[in-house]
Amino acid sequence: MSLWSTYRSLTPKTRALFGVGVMAWATIGLWTSPQVENALGMQASKEEQEALDRQMAVRISRAGGDDNGNQSQ
Repeated sequence: MSLWSTYRSLTPKTRALFGVGVMAWATIGLWTSPQVENALGMQASKEEQEALDRQMAVRISRAGGDDNGNQSQ
């Protein structure tokens, strides 16, 4: 039996509880990860964080058109 068919064979209530459990596990992981990183000494320095922020910044540019918002034809 495949994993999907095994999951589908569960009752709807069990599938819902399984989903809620996965979401709770993910929430706990996201909530506690900063404390774990600090305890293991894996927290980024300010310089590293600033470099990462610059690399991850969203750059938006307009394609075509003039400054008045009208597109060139």
